[in-house]
Amino acid sequence: MPRSVVLLTLILCTAAVQAAEPSRFDDARIRSAIQTLSSDTFGGRAPASAGEKLTTDYITAEFKRAGLQPGNQGSYLQNVPLVQITARADAVLTVGGGHEPLTLAYGSDIVVGTARPKATVSLTDSPLVFAGYGIVAPEFQWDDYAGLDVKGKTVVVLINDPGYATGDPQVFHGKAMTYYGRWT
Repeated sequence: MPRSVVLLTLILCTAAVQAAEPSRFDDARIRSAIQTLSSDTFGGRAPASAGEKLTTDYITAEFKRAGLQPGNQGSYLQNVPLVQITARADAVLTVGGGHEPLTLAYGSDIVVGTARPKATVSLTDSPLVFAGYGIVAPEFQWDDYAGLDVKGKTVVVLINDPGYATGDPQVFHGKAMTYYGRWT
């Protein structure tokens, strides 16, 4: 379960306790909930794991203990469909169009991702365009896309940002990773 979900859950549990006992804010109860939910017993709370089941059971019990009524068709919980896509260790990306195909190994040569739950993802007839770090940052007078035609093409970018990669304190913030160096 992402941290934001856990935080929201804690806020809801706290609200539930306060609704049951509005005159009392119990610091020890909140600390206990945090310790319980973050314990190794909950195994990280990942979706579809035993830790998630422990977490949802715990939250449901807390809501019941606080006297709350279920609000989602008789349930305290809401189903959220998720899809997890994990590349196999032997996954490769093959790029054609040159004299010989170029095969890149996942993890050591490239990192790729897709939001499409398919066994194989292909791009055909999509020229590659290298766009440096793929950054447009006017506050740093930086635009990796200036003059590039990327329409209908696959853009290839580097991870990190120029200052982080070079360590140059004059570029972005040097070794301090900026927003632009993130995967998103």
